[in-house]
Amino acid sequence: MKKIALVYYSGTGNTEAMAKAIEEELNGKADVATIAPEAFGPGDIAAYDAFAFGCPAMGSEVLEEEVFEPMFASIEESLPGKKILLFGSYGWGDGEWMRNWEERCIADGAVLASSPVIANEAPDDEAIEALKKAANSLIA
Repeated sequence: MKKIALVYYSGTGNTEAMAKAIEEELNGKADVATIAPEAFGPGDIAAYDAFAFGCPAMGSEVLEEEVFEPMFASIEESLPGKKILLFGSYGWGDGEWMRNWEERCIADGAVLASSPVIANEAPDDEAIEALKKAANSLIA
């Protein structure tokens, strides 16, 4: 059974709801460890087969800057060849933070398991279905 690290930050609960949908979909299909970003770092990468990273848009469409961004910056050099999924919610803008994050991960050499999944505010049925499909791409 593949080991998946589910690492996310949620300020309002919307990204947390997305993480729970991923966790529920992979229940019984993979060994999923849900990890707070402040508890995850470069030394943890080798323990997992794939990764789901979740962060909402903050400020002017950037990753959360105090906890998530420093963690993510610390693991970037460990991402080449690693299968990842990106997800998160937003309340304004057009998803620029996710496009920038996706480009950053590609430049880092990560392998995107699927297109990132975003939700405007709380995830609706369409976002939940996209999350389920994306979650399964981590174990394919």
